[in-house]
Amino acid sequence: MGDTTRPPDPGGLPVLGNVHEIASDALGFYEQRSAEHGGVVRYDVFGTESYLVTDPEAIGQILVEEHDRFVKGEMPRERLGGLLGDGLFLAEGEAWREQRTAIRSAFFRERVAAYGDAMVDRARETANSWEDGAVVDVHAASTEYAFAVLAESLLGSDIERERETVRAASAAITDRFDTRRLTSFLPEWLPTPANRRYRRRLDALRETIRGLVAERRAADPPADPGAADDLLGTLVAAAEMGALDDGELVDNAVTFLFAGHETSALGLTYALYCLADTPEFQARVHAEVAALGADPTPADLRECPALTAAVDEALRLYPPVHSFFREPTEPVSLGGYRVPADVVLTLSPWTVHRDGRWWDDPETYRPERWLRETDAGETVHGDDRPGPAVGERPEHAFFPFGGGPRHCIGMRFARQELRLAVATLLRRVRLEPVTTELSLQASVNTRPEGPVRVRALTRDEQLDPDDPSDTS
Repeated sequence: MGDTTRPPDPGGLPVLGNVHEIASDALGFYEQRSAEHGGVVRYDVFGTESYLVTDPEAIGQILVEEHDRFVKGEMPRERLGGLLGDGLFLAEGEAWREQRTAIRSAFFRERVAAYGDAMVDRARETANSWEDGAVVDVHAASTEYAFAVLAESLLGSDIERERETVRAASAAITDRFDTRRLTSFLPEWLPTPANRRYRRRLDALRETIRGLVAERRAADPPADPGAADDLLGTLVAAAEMGALDDGELVDNAVTFLFAGHETSALGLTYALYCLADTPEFQARVHAEVAALGADPTPADLRECPALTAAVDEALRLYPPVHSFFREPTEPVSLGGYRVPADVVLTLSPWTVHRDGRWWDDPETYRPERWLRETDAGETVHGDDRPGPAVGERPEHAFFPFGGGPRHCIGMRFARQELRLAVATLLRRVRLEPVTTELSLQASVNTRPEGPVRVRALTRDEQLDPDDPSDTS
């Protein structure tokens, strides 16, 4: 260990540490600490030693170069274990590798592309449900949309009838982890009203999923996970061959239920909100997708650089996952500081994505920052994969899906879903802002505090005359 200096201690109160500051404004706390103290800075939560990491080089070290020296750790397990159990998100070591191997076939490129029809069909239905000039809460609409896509493509349409069970559980989870409440930092076993409601509704959700699993087993599912039609079939097949036990099967279904629709819904909400507020770029995306002549397919997305830029810029400005957590298994050197083992490391996309060292005008939605001109005069996106925008900046100045071996397994699914949904909607409607300022809360994810309203104006052009469902 060459570095002996401890990261700067930002102070705080006895016993509480910095909890009162985080509860007041968690996202603002991260931004302020990073601006004042640099890329690695200590903070404390009820005496738990924690480090905010916003140095992209250190983030790459943790997620990629030295990933085997870091684990998810005790804090995420204590806070999220009741929700996610022993599923892929919290599993470690060999258990994680076995689960990832068993599940990954559901997210191969060809399988994800096959989900494109469901993504487009559901977006078309959403647009056709909006009357000309209607004021729409795009967060509510995006949540309904993402849930419907998840049901059709990953968990099976039978989950549709349990929408209310899922909605109730989502509300209880948001409540339980709302950092504005000091009780959100307390253990799950304490019988607070929020904790009791959380446990009760999670129990109901798990019982629902166990019922769905029993139905799948009774229907003689394929023995090979790779031959299953959807993620739930993949999980059931993996359990039948011994790669997962029944508890891990249910834990993974819960994990993907929330990771698969909550974060996608938030990404779509922020993309639509930003485009409504940026009419010039919205028009550019519309022209690009209208030129396709029909609703987009996954293969069309490579020909839509402005669309891709619009989505990536929304993920930069409003990353649905505001924080990732790791713990070093041994003392490590990060950003020139010595960091001890077994402390909580908070990697903050929210803070890094809004850092003026890496982004010009960082708090402004500017999708054009992702585009460049080729020598032939063609406009292209900097990269078809999520990564740094065009320009000189560190790779992990943008990491909405994490990075390294434990990056989000559903990243390709989510990016395809967001782009297909935005394209399909903008072919049918023009969006105008109604909500002019977002108020956000840091719960498990970066959520709007209230409705996110836009006005949807039906476009005049006829779209798909051969499609009887397209009445716009």
